[in-house]
Amino acid sequence: MTRLPTRLRPFLPLAAFSAAVLLAAWSAPRRAAPELLPAAVPLSAPAAERTHHHLLALAPGLRPDVFARALGAWRRAAAEGTARRPVLTIIDYSLPSTERRLWVLDLERGRLLFHEFVAHGRRTGENLARRFSNRVGSNQTSLGVFVTGDTYVGRNGYSLRLRGLERGFNDQAERRAIVVHGADYVSPELAGRTGRLGRSQGCPAVRPEIAAALIDEIKGGSVVFSWYPDPRYARATRLAVPAPLDEPGDSLAAAS
Repeated sequence: MTRLPTRLRPFLPLAAFSAAVLLAAWSAPRRAAPELLPAAVPLSAPAAERTHHHLLALAPGLRPDVFARALGAWRRAAAEGTARRPVLTIIDYSLPSTERRLWVLDLERGRLLFHEFVAHGRRTGENLARRFSNRVGSNQTSLGVFVTGDTYVGRNGYSLRLRGLERGFNDQAERRAIVVHGADYVSPELAGRTGRLGRSQGCPAVRPEIAAALIDEIKGGSVVFSWYPDPRYARATRLAVPAPLDEPGDSLAAAS
């Protein structure tokens, strides 16, 4: 056996320590690189930055006045025990169907979960929504505040029941079978050819490739706010009253 030269023996403990450190580093579990998020879903904000205006900055195209009404609706529904989850879906039907006009927000963590296309009812309008109804058989979209229920698999595949909370505007949603579901006619490619998305019988239908993931995020007691600047609805609603944004000490975490 070859003996270590005398002049190198003082370095033996250091070499042994270095080898042990390298071995530990090599054998330690490695954290996988995070998967790239879809472009429409920015990373969440640090807790100290989870203010309402920060969340608005993460939600492209969402108007502050619409967000304020939606947040007010969520707070009232939560205070009344109707909303059980700090997740808020906002649909702005004042935007054309060819634009992404649905946002899903995680109020607890300050995250934008989805920014998506959504269809309106076939008798609500072409590319632009014009008419809204609560009537059974109208094939029109309903306005107002809904709470999500349970899921089921029906003729439109995996679907999510909605219960309307506003009498005269959407309280017939269950009788009308107004649900969130995926549909092939919610397609940017189709919109590029026809100038609009396809239309539903009043349901907020979304792209089939994201439908299951979106439904699983919002099911079970979250709020869906369906908005259009209809004067009659704006006067009558007791839920969608604009909430003040970013008062001193106010944050998303505190609000939820």
